[in-house]
Amino acid sequence: MAQFYKKCDRYLRFGEATLLKKTGIYPYFHQITGEQNPIVQMDDNEVIMLGSNNYLGMTSHPKVKKAAQKAIEEYGVGTTGSRLLNGTMDIHIELEERLARFVGTEDCLVFSTGMQANLGAISAMISDKDEWVLSDQQNHASIIDGIKLAKMKSSNKRIYKHNDMEDLEKHLKEIPKGKGLIVTDGVFSMEGDIVKLDILVELAEKYGAGVYVDDAHAVGVIGPHGRGTAAHFDLVDKVGITMGTFSKSFATIGGYIAASKAVCNWLKHKARSFIFSASPPPANCATVIAVLDIIEKDESFRKNVLSVAGRMREGLIDVGFNVGDSSTAIVPLIVGERRKTMKFFRDLFEHKPRGIFSNPVVYPATAKGEELIRSSYIATMTNEIVDEALHIFEDVGRKMKII
Repeated sequence: MAQFYKKCDRYLRFGEATLLKKTGIYPYFHQITGEQNPIVQMDDNEVIMLGSNNYLGMTSHPKVKKAAQKAIEEYGVGTTGSRLLNGTMDIHIELEERLARFVGTEDCLVFSTGMQANLGAISAMISDKDEWVLSDQQNHASIIDGIKLAKMKSSNKRIYKHNDMEDLEKHLKEIPKGKGLIVTDGVFSMEGDIVKLDILVELAEKYGAGVYVDDAHAVGVIGPHGRGTAAHFDLVDKVGITMGTFSKSFATIGGYIAASKAVCNWLKHKARSFIFSASPPPANCATVIAVLDIIEKDESFRKNVLSVAGRMREGLIDVGFNVGDSSTAIVPLIVGERRKTMKFFRDLFEHKPRGIFSNPVVYPATAKGEELIRSSYIATMTNEIVDEALHIFEDVGRKMKII
């Protein structure tokens, strides 16, 4: 047997996933039956969904579903080609124009996934060996991998402490002026805190660095009408590149880069994940356009999700949980030990008469000793669901002596 297959066989028999299954605390690949609403059917159990990124609850909105259905009737189910060749339809152009206006940039480029947006854009922007990147310690895996694909020298990569602007400035002082690109999440996906963008932008201007903000968990949630992190700080004209996804607030799958016409033109011809991937299906584009139609006129969904998360956050703090610096729709419950985190997930999930589905986050997705349960909230959750979830968290947390 070739080495490639041997390692897979060893992992199947002795890997961590197999060991977790044997001990009954494997937390992944639970099957959902039906829509991702605040209450879902999962593995034949009814659970409260606190592990979804469906922040605005748009996956079930009748106008959004109708728009996707109409697009399938008009365009079919797929594009069967890259944007560069036969995969550009008028609905892609319409969506890019709408997103550019929404975010407040000159232009926009739509990718097939958010992962591809970061992989393609970051690796294409940092394309010379004498360019530098400065990346937050808690940035998403897609940013980390996009940096790995860049052609710069490995020594030109700087990782600064999470949201630590003093540490960022220390690194900026050590690199050539005008050669650095600062890359950061807007809302950090595990911790739920917001980048200190006002200070970051001041440092970028002082040292001649570019600014790239991943708004995957910010768009739809923060800023006026959910326009994202730059709008939240009133710094839209100071952020050179904004990345976003459709798989959270926009209720489908895909990603985008919003920037100047020059940057978007560069990426059209240099970003490999854009050039060599089939374009998003028309139904995906129609879904995003329909969500934009709703949230540009109605801020209630954004306000509701922040209110729900805020109520949960206060309740969790009151009973003794450590929720870090979260201030968005993401609320972490910091446990601090890997196996205990996995067991906490299991006991929450198996709680009777109804459990909670959440996301256990362990190293390397978070620092060792800072393992956590990531809970996230949906705009359509009722006060009754919030109260029930708080009761379950408190009940399980006390039994496990986490609080």
